Amino acid sequence: MKDNKYSKSFEIALSAISCAFAVVFLWLGILNPFLTALGYFVGILALMVPLTKQFIWGDFLAYLGTVILVLVLGAVQQFWKLVPFIMFFGLHPLANCLQIRFKINKWLAYIIKAIWFDGTLIAGYYLVFNGFLGLSFMPEQFVQTVNRYFYLLVFTLGTAAFYVYDFLVFKCQIMLNVLMQRIRK
Repeated sequence: MKDNKYSKSFEIALSAISCAFAVVFLWLGILNPFLTALGYFVGILALMVPLTKQFIWGDFLAYLGTVILVLVLGAVQQFWKLVPFIMFFGLHPLANCLQIRFKINKWLAYIIKAIWFDGTLIAGYYLVFNGFLGLSFMPEQFVQTVNRYFYLLVFTLGTAAFYVYDFLVFKCQIMLNVLMQRIRK
């Protein structure tokens, strides 16, 4: 189903621009804790751009380039902030595109992606918080309860939150597809 009307140079250019935007915003998100969510969001949107033209390899290489360049630009010292993006958020739009391309049942795909998302949350729990989730301003009893029932919370609330997130990412991809149809090449 590859669209032959686009040249390889167009794919490379679009993927490079996508990579550049993702790198800049992820790097700013790593530098400033108040911009981390914005950096992830713009990084995800930027990596969706090659997928609007069905450039699977271009998107994957843009993802790899983004991760490598952000690490080179200084995220190595704060690698843990980038782990969720590396493990899940950077690859999730590609997984959605492949789900549609190969016509995988949406519920089967949801289960697989939800397990992947929950695994990312658990890895983040151990890598970022060293198995202890809590802030100094939270009551000690609340922190202990959250840590005691962490897996239950991940597999219930995390999976439910992923359902909403996955739905919104699909909608963002549709909006980007509409916007990118205007680029004629």
